[in-house]
Amino acid sequence: MRLTELLRSVFYSVGANKFRVLLTSLGIIIGSFTIIMVVGIGKAGEDSVSEQYKRLSVETITISRAGGMQMFRGGATSSQSTLSKQQALDMETLEHIKSVGISVSTSTTVAYGQTSKTVTVLGVNEAYQEITHADLALGDYFTDDDGAARRKVCILGYNLAAEMFGDDWESCVGETVKLKGLSFTVEGVLARVGGSAGLSSGSGRSEASTSPDDMVYVPYDVAVKYTTGGSTAAGARMAPGGAGSASYVVLATDIDSVNLAVEEIKDYIYGIVQSDSMYTVADAGSTLSSALQTANTMSTLLIAVAAIVLVVSGIGIMNVLMVSVNERVREIGILKSIGASRAAILMEFLLEAIFISVMGGFLGMGLSFVAPKLLEFFSISYAASAYGLILGFCFSAVTGIFFGFYPAWKASRLKPIEALNAE
Repeated sequence: MRLTELLRSVFYSVGANKFRVLLTSLGIIIGSFTIIMVVGIGKAGEDSVSEQYKRLSVETITISRAGGMQMFRGGATSSQSTLSKQQALDMETLEHIKSVGISVSTSTTVAYGQTSKTVTVLGVNEAYQEITHADLALGDYFTDDDGAARRKVCILGYNLAAEMFGDDWESCVGETVKLKGLSFTVEGVLARVGGSAGLSSGSGRSEASTSPDDMVYVPYDVAVKYTTGGSTAAGARMAPGGAGSASYVVLATDIDSVNLAVEEIKDYIYGIVQSDSMYTVADAGSTLSSALQTANTMSTLLIAVAAIVLVVSGIGIMNVLMVSVNERVREIGILKSIGASRAAILMEFLLEAIFISVMGGFLGMGLSFVAPKLLEFFSISYAASAYGLILGFCFSAVTGIFFGFYPAWKASRLKPIEALNAE
């Protein structure tokens, strides 16, 4: 049989059983669509993680306070001892440490005119801005001298400035906003960042956004005095856990010193708090790698679920083709009696299986172009990729070939006499 005759036979068979073919292909449509969407959502997650950490160089090390009761090396526990501001800044004396950024956060209301919003207020020192490359869209950054003088000044996140001042946000420098009922002068607006920039905003438990674009930045000492209710006196410590716990960003001297700096920091902290688990110390590269691995693991699991859907759909294709073979036994006998080869019979039924799966794959691809609009409604990020489309289509095509082969092979093995005598 010529290829054109085979294709004509396939289209005739499919056309005669449209509804059955559509129901059979539903699983393929759902499976291929799921794979494409999972890959897109996973890629969006990876892009988001990379975007969040792009401001941190590979020499950056983050130090965050662990919550709850902590265990000492000797077996005792403590929930009291923490680093003071000065003890944290003294890490700059360590051999492999270049600078130390310190931050403390809390949640409060910021107001301007009739507009108010609950936000995260992040108190930071000058080094924090340099380490995290917090560029400004407008104005100037405050200094440690501003903090020492307790000047009530602030920097607004990009989105927050636009929300508070509307179209006039570019003229907000010099304006006054209210934080905890106190007047703060706007010194500048942070350049748009996106995500959380891989930075901890402290241990505050609030529903306020922790994206730099939505936060208010104030000098560290000002935050401690006016927003967190703590103290910066020599030797004083922030309250453990909860709002007001300090976090640190440390810059190693160079990339080759990162691991040595991490060990130095751990030993230094243990010498003060006598606990290995009181603080978590991690370099930015390891943190990024861990976050990407988690995102990849979730994507792999979801793809596995989609693959199971395709397997079930493939079994459906096999079942439909087995029924089709039984219904068309006499047709197969006639084809063989007029000279059709086993290969031609096998190819006819195999092409039918491939057509069903490929059609399902194309329809799944078509749905993937519409679904992102729905995902936006649920605030789910999606990044379209050729890889996802190819993977979804290939899965559907392979499913048709794999599960369609046995019914096609069985049809090709039928003997002409037995096929013609079948009822």
